[in-house]
Amino acid sequence: MTDRIHFKKFYPNYYSFLVNGAMVLLVGAILPYLMEESGINYSTAGLFLSAFAIGNFLASFVNPFLTKVVGRKASIVITSCLMPLSLMGISLIPPVPVIILLFVLLGISRGSYSIINNAYINEKGDGSAAALNLLHMVFAIGAFLAPMILSFYFKIGLSWRSIVYTISIASTISIIMVFMLDLSGNGEKKRAGHDSENVPSQKKKFWKEPVFFVSGFLLFFYLGLENCVNGWFVTYFKNTGIMSITFANSLVSFTWLAVLFGRLATAIVSTKVKQKHIILADCFAAAIFFTLLISTKNLAVITISIIALGFFFAGIYPTGVSNAGSVIKGSDLGTSMLLAISALGGILTPQIVGSVADRIGLIGAIALLLVNMVAMIVLALVNMKVKKD
Repeated sequence: MTDRIHFKKFYPNYYSFLVNGAMVLLVGAILPYLMEESGINYSTAGLFLSAFAIGNFLASFVNPFLTKVVGRKASIVITSCLMPLSLMGISLIPPVPVIILLFVLLGISRGSYSIINNAYINEKGDGSAAALNLLHMVFAIGAFLAPMILSFYFKIGLSWRSIVYTISIASTISIIMVFMLDLSGNGEKKRAGHDSENVPSQKKKFWKEPVFFVSGFLLFFYLGLENCVNGWFVTYFKNTGIMSITFANSLVSFTWLAVLFGRLATAIVSTKVKQKHIILADCFAAAIFFTLLISTKNLAVITISIIALGFFFAGIYPTGVSNAGSVIKGSDLGTSMLLAISALGGILTPQIVGSVADRIGLIGAIALLLVNMVAMIVLALVNMKVKKD
């Protein structure tokens, strides 16, 4: 009965995160076609990815502002409308400055969904790592489906725009679904009235805790790495010359199937193993397979490596958020700032990779991501010291 009640409480979150996952993978899947039809170079394509990440970052400021002015529900409805509108605009291939603006707006919508869903689950699920991993597992399902649907559309003679239209429709439905959530903010106001002394201390507390910054910067390097895998790797695999773009899309899709199982495994393991141990193990394993992935052109090794990479990537972000859960619980500002720090990594890294790729080629530029991998391991080791439980 409890699981059924929780499902009724959370399934609008699950659906919106499903669409979010599909949309994020869509960006990388259609990037080669945007480059071809727009006649742009790697640096400009990297700017598209960075603009998307900038929007995700700006959501950490736009969402709290709108929430304060119009309330949680109205805020997420406004920002969620940006998703289908931006996708449809991108499909028209307008001038590059307009595409950049549309990617920023798309990122704001994506980031706002993330803030609300993470905060809602963190509050209603009592900061449970399992609940957050299940939320992000649904994201992985959407990420798995998008490239697979695109490959299917290609097989039946449709263009890349068909998947854009499909996700635009799905995101429109999510706007309706959000009305099923209690996001009016009345609960927050009521709580503030009864517990006003605790609210300022909660908001102040997360700034003083080392675990907040360790978690934030670990997610900074992780999200930069993830955004490049999502945004660049279809193009990267195509440029290696050892696989077709259809196979590359399928491979990235199956990577997110591995993420799905990885998040399910993390949700189970997190009930018995401390979060800091999960993060450290995932970072070490991910580093091994990422290094193996970029050091070979053997198709079998690449396939195994990227699927394994997805599996060990799976738990890092949701467990990283949960790792700071004790110091951000009850604070939308704390959640927003944590996600803002991580979003900065997603902004900077794709643009750096794109700029370097114009000079030495994308295959060589991808190797720069080893810096992110090393930084994640170092921060995971520091987290072992600063995390108290």
